[in-house]
Amino acid sequence: MIHSALLVTLGVAITVFMSFWSVVFSIFPDADNKIHKVANLWAKILLLICNTKVKVIGKENLLHGKPQIFMANHQSDFDILIVLAYIPVQFRWIAKKELFSIPVFGTAMKSADYIEIDRHNREKALQSIDEAALRIRRGKSIMTFPEGTRSRDGEIKAFKQGAFHLAIKSGVPIVPVSIIGSGRIMPKRSVKIKSGQIKLVIGEPIEVKSFDIEKRHELIKKVRDTIIKNYDAWKEPENLNIKDMESKVI
Repeated sequence: MIHSALLVTLGVAITVFMSFWSVVFSIFPDADNKIHKVANLWAKILLLICNTKVKVIGKENLLHGKPQIFMANHQSDFDILIVLAYIPVQFRWIAKKELFSIPVFGTAMKSADYIEIDRHNREKALQSIDEAALRIRRGKSIMTFPEGTRSRDGEIKAFKQGAFHLAIKSGVPIVPVSIIGSGRIMPKRSVKIKSGQIKLVIGEPIEVKSFDIEKRHELIKKVRDTIIKNYDAWKEPENLNIKDMESKVI
């Protein structure tokens, strides 16, 4: 427990330091892209000091130079670090508004052009979706956790509809992401940190152009099923041949 407390204290100090520099970089041209690079470095440092290793599968499925919407399952606060450190493309977050009120850190998020969403106000949430669609039309990718909150037991929960309204409205592909093992590193509502290895599985992009709002539930099912299939295919690697496993990424 003392070890975890020291890691958390060091992590907070590093976060404040990197957030400060993100705010400084906000005055320069192309600020949001520079700040994303700072966030990438921040995430890698925190994963390093926590002795958390990440294996990335399916990197070839990324759409370089094109906007996309990443959707990942969510088990731990470490999921934020994992995708920032190991998805090698620029993206912006849709994040709950409470995070934007954290001193320095919240200012850094605003400087990075992240999108604030109020989960308790439908009208404002819809405005946030419109803002995100505008970012996408400008060529920015978006990262979101469609479960809306972290799973305590590792089970992938039902997906909320907001991100799918955004996908259908913007017309860009959804890239399904399965994160395996982060719940063991730092479970929900715990400050105890364990070292370990995570798997980040990037699935094949799912086109949304054949879906409209009336068919959004079909799209939600397709994305969730893909994330679950890749999660299940990789969570017990000892039972599978490596080549068989690689063929299971969909």
